[in-house]
Amino acid sequence: STEVPPSCSRGCEQCSEYNGCLKCQPRLFILLERNDIRQIGVCLASCPEGYFGVRNPDMNKCTKCRIDNCEACFSKSFCTKCKEGMYSHRGRCYTSCPKGFSTTNGTMECVSTVQCELGEWGTWGPCMKRNKTCGFKKGNQIRTREPIQTSSPDTVPAPVAPATCTPETETRRCTVPRAPCGGGGKTGEREIERERG
Repeated sequence: STEVPPSCSRGCEQCSEYNGCLKCQPRLFILLERNDIRQIGVCLASCPEGYFGVRNPDMNKCTKCRIDNCEACFSKSFCTKCKEGMYSHRGRCYTSCPKGFSTTNGTMECVSTVQCELGEWGTWGPCMKRNKTCGFKKGNQIRTREPIQTSSPDTVPAPVAPATCTPETETRRCTVPRAPCGGGGKTGEREIERERG
């Protein structure tokens, strides 16, 4: 077994007197703290606020958040906590919410102000399986509700739904009389003629 030098801090596998820890035990993160011109390594179970953990086969490191106006981040491109007075939207921090978004419930989180109104359900489509309507017993049917109108606190209801509103679909199982694919309408016409004759 490898002996850890007595001068090393807890959780450290390799260290120097001048720079502190150089290599942490597996699963721990190394945080490099600046002290004048020196960088001193410290081993931690998780990274402190303002840093995020990056795991690598050779060494796990705490990396400083570099997102503007961010106090805590999950990765180099996603902020989880903005500085005081800043608004959070999709992992970034802003002085105000982007157009079409506002805060809700007294939080600093920006959410969409567009409220979509959907129309009535359409009729059920044909019973299909793998884009075919024959040659099977059980399949699926789909019906849709299209957006008809939107409203937001600062606009009059619009007659046309914006691109942010999407149709809602519903699927149900269905059964069809077993019919072979191929003959198409001709087989059916012959059967009708036989019934008449």
